[in-house]
Amino acid sequence: MSESMTVHIIARIRSDFGAKFGIPRQSGLVDSLTARVIFEPEYRNSDALRGLDGFSHLWLIWQFSQCMGRDWSPTVRPPKLGGNRRMGVFATRSPFRPNPIGLSSVRLERIETDPVLGPVLHVCGADLMDGTPILDIKPYLPYTDSHPDARGGFAPGPQAALEVQTSAGVLAPVPPDKRQALLGVLACDPRPGYEDKPQEIYGLAFAGLDVGFQVQGEVLRVVRVNHQKGEE
Repeated sequence: MSESMTVHIIARIRSDFGAKFGIPRQSGLVDSLTARVIFEPEYRNSDALRGLDGFSHLWLIWQFSQCMGRDWSPTVRPPKLGGNRRMGVFATRSPFRPNPIGLSSVRLERIETDPVLGPVLHVCGADLMDGTPILDIKPYLPYTDSHPDARGGFAPGPQAALEVQTSAGVLAPVPPDKRQALLGVLACDPRPGYEDKPQEIYGLAFAGLDVGFQVQGEVLRVVRVNHQKGEE
C-alpha cells in the first residue's frame, strides 16, 4: 500500500545562483559563498530558533524544485564517474529520486532580525539555487554527524581545484565582497564532470553577472564578466 504525507515549505534560500549550472556539487566546498534563509510568513517566529545561535553549523533539508513532476530512476549516471557508468540512485545524490529531497550542511554565520522578514539565517557554503524551498532545519552535531573514518565509495574525495586565471580588469564588475566566492566556485570546475571542450566558452550566472570562462587542462581562464540584462 502506498502511503503519503504532507510536507510544508518553511523557508526559501536566497543565493547568488540564478541557474543550476555552476553550483558547487556539494555543500561546504566554497565556504565564502553566502546565502540567506528567508522564512515563509507563517514560520517567522523567533521562538522556533531559540538556541540555534549556539550551533556553528546546520543541516538544511530542501526540495529539488527543478525536478518536481519528473519520474525517478532506479539507476543514474553520476558526473563523478564521467557520466557513462550507472549506479543505484540510493548510492548517489542525484535529484531524480522517489522523493526529490536534498541535504546540505552549511555554516551559520549569524541570525538577523529583519523588521519585515522576521528572523533571517545568514549561512555560508550552501550549494543551492536561489529560491530553493527549505523543508526543515536541524542543528549539526559534531560528535555524531562527523565520521572521519567513513568510506566514500566511488566518490572518495573532492576533485583537485583548477587554477583560475583572470585580471583585475576582467573582474571589475564583480563586487569586492563576491570575488572570493566567485573564484572559489570557478576553481571547483562548474562544467559537467564528463565534459572536456577546451575551445568552449561557458557562461555562469552568478550574483546578477554573466561570467564567461574556458578550461584547458587544469587551468580555467575567465574571459568576460558582464552584468546580466536588467541587472545594471
